[in-house]
Amino acid sequence: MTRKNLYIFLSVPAFGIMYLFTAIMIVAGLPFLFLRIRFVVKSMMRFWAKGIFSLMGKKIHVRGIENLEKKKHFILLANHSSLFDIIAIITVIPDIVWFGHERLMKIPVFRRVLILTGYIPMRKTTFRNTKEMINQLIESSKENNIAIFPEGTRTLNGKMNDFYRGFIILLKSSQIGILPVTLNGFYRLKPKNRSYIDFSAGLEMVIHKMIPGNELIDKSDAEIAVTVKSVIESALIDDMDIPSENELILKPESIINEQR
Repeated sequence: MTRKNLYIFLSVPAFGIMYLFTAIMIVAGLPFLFLRIRFVVKSMMRFWAKGIFSLMGKKIHVRGIENLEKKKHFILLANHSSLFDIIAIITVIPDIVWFGHERLMKIPVFRRVLILTGYIPMRKTTFRNTKEMINQLIESSKENNIAIFPEGTRTLNGKMNDFYRGFIILLKSSQIGILPVTLNGFYRLKPKNRSYIDFSAGLEMVIHKMIPGNELIDKSDAEIAVTVKSVIESALIDDMDIPSENELILKPESIINEQR
């Protein structure tokens, strides 16, 4: 049996176990969800996210954890290549509000989780919708950290797509800092255009130094996009060049093993 066929074979029960684990967590969390106990729901979400990677036998190796400044609000921007990207970020940086696809709000129980955790849906682009979304983001950013995938969708080739300008409008309206994050290995793990999991993928998250909002505010939209994208790309590694989980060598002074 080839490695590819082995991964295809193992992915079926792996997805089944992850779906079962997710269902159990949803049932366990229903009382807290309907009672709107937000901190318990968020804690259970982080436990679920860590559990997903544990079930796959994966660790996320984190660099730059010292760049998380808890006293400062930020807009988290990361490259997007896998359905596991959001789950990975939740394991390391749980205290964030997501801006993402509206279709997720159509999943009955999950909709209540998203509402309780402050999720802001990205609706069809019209003048009215855009204005409402920006107002929601600005209002939420006063008390929360906002997470956005500026590419809008997952890459199909492992390379970063062009950025949409939604985060730039938020930046110029709120003037809070940008926290660039690079995710490595996730395209190899499970890209959008492949059905099975590559269990050999080594996973890494690089948290860059925050870019103060006042350093970007006077730049043009194109300059802001290039500045942020270049930071994320500076640590981006071709997923096929990342050592496997068993071969990954870590520098203790700069990388923290396990999810935070």
